[in-house]
Amino acid sequence: MNSLHADARAVLDAWASPDDSQEELRRAFVAHLDGHADAMWRECAPDHLTGSALVVRGDEVLLVLHAKAGKWLQMGGHCERDDPTLAAVALREAREESGIDDLSIDPVPLRLSRHSVPFCHGGHHLDVQFLVTAPPGVDPSTGATDDPVDWFTEAPEPTDQDVRDLIAAARRRLRESP
Repeated sequence: MNSLHADARAVLDAWASPDDSQEELRRAFVAHLDGHADAMWRECAPDHLTGSALVVRGDEVLLVLHAKAGKWLQMGGHCERDDPTLAAVALREAREESGIDDLSIDPVPLRLSRHSVPFCHGGHHLDVQFLVTAPPGVDPSTGATDDPVDWFTEAPEPTDQDVRDLIAAARRRLRESP
């Protein structure tokens, strides 16, 4: 077992699910980790863990118009062999896709999402979603993917319910933070 696998297991063990559906996903993610030594890698087909980041700046969220999915989504993606933690996966992806280096991450997940990804083994991403903050006034540049990125005060169309739920979870966390 690698250290990223161990980190993911520890993060999910410690995470307090906000509701029953999230707890069901947490248990499923843990079971997947327990059943697959390669659960962190895209080669684990058809399902594998991923890390994503909802980048916020004040009341705005930064989303990317994902070319393959054809909708506005949070930033994120696959784990790489040199990623030390699951939070580091999400932060690396946010920096790559936004072109913004000055980001900070809350290492406690916001939400979990299991979503179908037909262009990735026809399986599912078991996505651990984190809150990332950007400093005031910073703007994105074209990231590594060349997909458009932009700030929004509300979820734009086209998007999905998962993004809407993620934005709501981020706003709750920010309201509750000291």
